[in-house]
Amino acid sequence: MKNYNNIIISGIGITSSIGQGKKAFTQALMEGRHRFDIMKRPGRQNGTSFIGAEIDEITYPDSISKKVLRTASFSAKTAMVTLDEAWKEAKLDDCDSSRIGLVVGGSNIQQREQLLIHDKYKDRFGFISPTYGLSFMDSDICGLCTEHFGIKGMSYTLGGASASGQAAIIQGLQSILSGQIDVCIVIGALMDLSYWECQAFRSLGAMGSDAYADEPEKACRPFDENHDGFIYGEACGAVVIERADTASKRKVEPYAQLLGWSTVLDGNRNPNPSYEGELSTIKKAMEKANLEPHEVDYVNPHGSGSKIGDETELKAICDSGLSHAYINATKSITGHGLSSAGTIEIIATMLQMKEGKLHPTINLDNPINTSLNWVKLKPVSYEAKTAINISIGFGGINTAICLRKI
Repeated sequence: MKNYNNIIISGIGITSSIGQGKKAFTQALMEGRHRFDIMKRPGRQNGTSFIGAEIDEITYPDSISKKVLRTASFSAKTAMVTLDEAWKEAKLDDCDSSRIGLVVGGSNIQQREQLLIHDKYKDRFGFISPTYGLSFMDSDICGLCTEHFGIKGMSYTLGGASASGQAAIIQGLQSILSGQIDVCIVIGALMDLSYWECQAFRSLGAMGSDAYADEPEKACRPFDENHDGFIYGEACGAVVIERADTASKRKVEPYAQLLGWSTVLDGNRNPNPSYEGELSTIKKAMEKANLEPHEVDYVNPHGSGSKIGDETELKAICDSGLSHAYINATKSITGHGLSSAGTIEIIATMLQMKEGKLHPTINLDNPINTSLNWVKLKPVSYEAKTAINISIGFGGINTAICLRKI
């Protein structure tokens, strides 16, 4: 197998409903522990009973000032604390700040926050906080993070619906390959849904119904015969991307090499998936990585839990020659982070590689395709060395990334 490049991931950060920090996240993942319930965060319900997985409590480092936390949105605060973990692990204080970049994956990610502000000031419009002039824009997350961490290379947001997190990783590594920067931090931002977006997703047939309102722990069922749509899960992930030689100068141990990647568009505004697009992006990512299908040990799929989406994706995986590889569904435990999903699942893949164990797929009682090599209700000890992650977004966005354990 020929190496295409020496781009690696040298640090990770994670804040999710199942745990803050990679240690807590990994333990919950392997145990299949979830937090699915009727959502309770203000602005999530309006006479409704939407199911989701919400973060319990976040611990912020003393280095992030309380003043910043008071004026930042929930998505921004989560991004800062998540980046802090990745920053420290990759020892980025030792890097030239003018050669560090930041890409925030996601757009329209602060909807619930805006709903609450609109409700708060609707009868006293003239007193709306001037901070709103900054905070309603997703770029405020870039501003807060670059100011706090002293990032001076480049920074912007990148929207790709549910493929945002993975598309941002691809953009980050391409920025390094172009020579624009030496290190790129990618944040898969927390998409903070309000009841408006939840209802719209349900009207589209994308979000799960009330079928499991009395048993919310059973609602999230990717690839199961009784799947009923995606179940939302709050999450934010951060990864540090750089060349192996720059990381070695700081004595940083990398997680994985980014072997190959692909983005394929369907030319379609609508939410329906495309078999041709998914098949093409998987094959192109493997081709760029110089991988034959039999060399892939593990597949971390998009696995949203939507009926047409799951069936389409499994057909593409099988027809790519990957039916032999182990497969599980991270969203079955974390829920669907939407803009953050692609980053979260890259992190989950690398942590499984490091642990030598694959996490279970909860609620996978009856797989819709029994020919695949499923990790079902219990974890499996397995040393996965080469993996492929698949991430799909509304608007016909198909992405895939191949990784190799280092």
